[in-house]
Amino acid sequence: MNKNTATVGDYMVRDIQWVTPNMTVMEVKDKIIKSNFHGFPIVENRYLLGYVTAKELLNHIDRPDARIREVMRRGTICAVPTMSIDDATRILFRYGLRNLPIVDEEKRIIGIISNIDVVRSQIEKSKPEKVQSVKKFLESQNNIHLKEVNEEVEISKILPTQKEVFMDELIGRQYELKRGLNEPLILIKRRDGYIVVDGHHRVMAAKRMNMRTFNAVVLVPDDMDVRLGLERTAEKWGLRTLDDVNVIEGAKHPFMEITTMLLPKEDAAELNERLVQSSKANPHMAP
Repeated sequence: MNKNTATVGDYMVRDIQWVTPNMTVMEVKDKIIKSNFHGFPIVENRYLLGYVTAKELLNHIDRPDARIREVMRRGTICAVPTMSIDDATRILFRYGLRNLPIVDEEKRIIGIISNIDVVRSQIEKSKPEKVQSVKKFLESQNNIHLKEVNEEVEISKILPTQKEVFMDELIGRQYELKRGLNEPLILIKRRDGYIVVDGHHRVMAAKRMNMRTFNAVVLVPDDMDVRLGLERTAEKWGLRTLDDVNVIEGAKHPFMEITTMLLPKEDAAELNERLVQSSKANPHMAP
């Protein structure tokens, strides 16, 4: 396997919740209801025995005191941490699964990967063509050469080049960050910090969550004294720090407008309100 290929181990969630075979149908039902999950691995002494879903529990709802051991289906589809994300995606797709338990060589559970994690693995990659397009444009416009590096950049050193962001999109981005979606920023290295080329809503959401750093693709010029057009625009707008960016609360970001365009207005408003309430419930929750 190509050493650069993303693996299940790179994206699996290690803080796993599970049920035991000695729990009752009622106890597992209550656990599912109180969670955001559609089911749980069945684990005993850290060994994976099976997987129970809400749909399967319905078959035994008339036996609320029955132990899961008595009603469970033995075995489940699982994966190992060295499996590629592409292969895990195929398994989830082919078998219509939401979650895939991850086990070690002894069949002990060590993680879980969901279809959300698979989506995250794809979005999180700044598309090479996008970075290359930005790089090529800046090089031709400024007669410089840019080196591409990956860095964890301190948010306090990031300088904006966009004067406005939308509140609803900020809240949406905070929700994504809490779920572990960390799509890298695209930044340009300067002597006094890093200017944003792509990712204003992401970095502003991270700042609101008190995150200290953010993963970024950083373009480093061979001549740090050349003033870029983005810098001149930011200076014209009086943008010196992220605090200078105006947050628009009265209008919807085009993404939300498009996403909810087929919903009645009250449903779209309710959807947005759920994101707002989720953000308020855990305002500083880091991914």
